[in-house]
Amino acid sequence: MRIGELAERAGTSTRTLRYYESRGLLPARRAANGYRSYDEEDLRLLRQIRILQDFGFDLEETRPFVDCLRAGHPAGDSCPASLAVYRRKLAELDALIGRLADVREQVAHQLAEAEQAAGEAAVPRCEMTVHTTEGRGKT
Repeated sequence: MRIGELAERAGTSTRTLRYYESRGLLPARRAANGYRSYDEEDLRLLRQIRILQDFGFDLEETRPFVDCLRAGHPAGDSCPASLAVYRRKLAELDALIGRLADVREQVAHQLAEAEQAAGEAAVPRCEMTVHTTEGRGKT
């Protein structure tokens, strides 16, 4: 298939495919007429890349999975390098979850203090007052 068809079937753009090619993630095969030529295996590689990117993996983190598929493994995550990337990503996510939990706790604490202070205030903090000025009457 040609680049436009591959892009359409993969749900991406031809520009993205050219970028992947320049990064070595997608093979750069050319037909006799000079057009790029792709097959179902290339579509499979692209789907693996897209799934991983949807999970938050950056493009370089997808490389071991692509290499694993190219090596003939039925799944891109069955190679040691892919498993190592999964482990690193999980550690990264765990750290992020920990930071978010800390921030959540701080925000909840601030909210509780603000609600308590608001409940203790007997007099409203903001009041509209009526002023009279000469020649203008009430405002």
